[in-house]
Amino acid sequence: MTREKRRARFDKIDVYPVTCERLSAGRSNLEVLEAVIRGGARIIQLREKECSKRDLFDLALTFREVTARAGVLLIINDHLDIALAVGGDGVHLGQDDLPLMAARRLAPDLVIGISTHSLEEALDAQRQGADYVNIGPVFATSTKAGVDRGLGPEAIASIGSRLSVPFTVMGGITAANLDEVLAAGARRIAMITAITQAADIAETVQLFRRKIRASYSS
Repeated sequence: MTREKRRARFDKIDVYPVTCERLSAGRSNLEVLEAVIRGGARIIQLREKECSKRDLFDLALTFREVTARAGVLLIINDHLDIALAVGGDGVHLGQDDLPLMAARRLAPDLVIGISTHSLEEALDAQRQGADYVNIGPVFATSTKAGVDRGLGPEAIASIGSRLSVPFTVMGGITAANLDEVLAAGARRIAMITAITQAADIAETVQLFRRKIRASYSS
């Protein structure tokens, strides 16, 4: 698939589930994947910080098989080599990962997303050719070490309004504060624990999708 086709599919996402087996209430990453697909998610990011690279590669192969059958975009967190090796749709890079321009040279057909924590970082990622940027953390989150406060939902409007590429938001977003995030202009919501720790993951994804899509016309 070309980068253009992948970008076109990315533009249509709403909920953006991100995995973390340690925070999945005893369920495996594969169980989470199957549940978010049942819930209608169109994308998933495989993010696993606590396994070897070989184990991550094997897991990514399985994720690719399942997502390909379901027509779901597969983004690999951090590891461009694994994304390329398994035929993933994209890679999500942090500020300390492989530089965007180097990643683009190696992977011209992949969607490349960049984590940003300020307007300056977001604009820099856009200038360098990111397909999307993530703004966050919006609220304090337990999934990122050393983060005891978030940017606040007001950052979504102040940063997002300056971007011409799609953006996602992430960090401490739950059913309780989703309305604030949507009111600030977010339309692509990345979540870990609000999804992975839900009693019924599929139902939770469906609920979040309905709320996000309802905000389009409000």
